[in-house]
Amino acid sequence: MGKGYDSDENTVEECPLADGLRLVAKQELREDDVIRTHSLRAMRNWIRKHPDIVNCRTDAPFLLRFLRTKKFSVPMAQDMLERYLVIRQLYPQWFSKLDVDDPIISDILDSGYLVPLPGRDEFGRCVMFSCAGRFDPYKYTSADMARVHALIGESLMDDPENQIKGYSYVNDESGLLMGHMTLWSFSDLKRIIRCLQSSTPMRHKSTYFINVPNFADKFFTATVSFLNSKLKSRVKFYSGQKDIQKFIDPKYLPKEYGGEIPLATMIVELKKKLRAKREMLMALDDMKININGKGKIISEFDDMQKELTGSFRKLEVD
Repeated sequence: MGKGYDSDENTVEECPLADGLRLVAKQELREDDVIRTHSLRAMRNWIRKHPDIVNCRTDAPFLLRFLRTKKFSVPMAQDMLERYLVIRQLYPQWFSKLDVDDPIISDILDSGYLVPLPGRDEFGRCVMFSCAGRFDPYKYTSADMARVHALIGESLMDDPENQIKGYSYVNDESGLLMGHMTLWSFSDLKRIIRCLQSSTPMRHKSTYFINVPNFADKFFTATVSFLNSKLKSRVKFYSGQKDIQKFIDPKYLPKEYGGEIPLATMIVELKKKLRAKREMLMALDDMKININGKGKIISEFDDMQKELTGSFRKLEVD
């Protein structure tokens, strides 16, 4: 029987939203007070009766991650939550032990590889900014990279504005090395993309790549090919950093990119926020679902493995 931080399926939170955010939620997600209350009750009741869920958060901010991502289709939200719990246990090297004070994670954060920007894009979306050249592929592993992304992502997911308006991703690929492209095997890359698409409760609205070196064209072509059609249509490539100022107010970019706040200051603020949420982030590992080895989710990943051969280590580069 599933249980969680709040196991009473009849509890109803007010979940107040500012007027502008409430309007976006209604227009884009069909959300209103009645639908939200009914959906939260349905999710809690489903978790309580689920034969395989041993422990799961049932507080409103957590459940609304899934309901808002799936536009309040309760069956689709339930399916995503089940997948979310399964992948956390299937791939603990990517999704568990999300500790800001872990020496490896702390070092990668200090490098400035990945930071959420202090301001939002023109549509009010949270912007995740990454700099490939700041990640050392000869010192750290693909699992280290994944855990940093998971840590920051989990720290942002309970925010109602992020749940409703979604996320944009800006990726500066200057400084990209062959080591970055051999970091991930084809199979692991496709697996983690599948996890992000079908199991992670985030509305991925736009992805921008800048400064992609010519030798990496095939790598990015292969990577984008793993995305579903909706996400493929949201990927754009630009030649330089001035292009990103077209859709993000320059003042919110790191000072190194023409903004007002030095990247080092952004890193300090990020780590402060992550430490404030450390207990919650670490407690995610307490959630558990019994995994059926013949279940549909496991079968999907097994079928995907059969489709894949080779790795980026075998990728030809012009």
